[in-house]
Amino acid sequence: MVDKSSKDIFQQVHRSGRITWLRAAVLGANDGILSIASLVVGVAAANIDRHAVLIAGIAGLVAGAMSLAAGQYVAASSQADTEAADLEIERLQLEVDRSQELAELTAIYVQRGLDQKLAEEVARQLHAHD
Repeated sequence: MVDKSSKDIFQQVHRSGRITWLRAAVLGANDGILSIASLVVGVAAANIDRHAVLIAGIAGLVAGAMSLAAGQYVAASSQADTEAADLEIERLQLEVDRSQELAELTAIYVQRGLDQKLAEEVARQLHAHD
């Protein structure tokens, strides 16, 4: 029988925070393998010597890596810009109508399952600490 009081055994590890990274890694690896393999097979099918096939494969790897890196940078920058713009909108709305923002946050917590009174308290405490 397992001792359920042991904290080491029942430590919960949540992996959902890494899903975006994992998805990008799997898609990138799959794309890299398939595109480079296709390139090498295509060059090899042209009856070119091994040295040229190797150079084509290495060139494809470098080009693919640079392309994926640039694409990831642009995607991450776009996401950061969008989040910054949303934060600025929220800051401005807080200055204009703080009570409306408090009501909006309360509604979010009610929608997530808290009762109205608890949702109002949570929203009030969060607003008090920015």
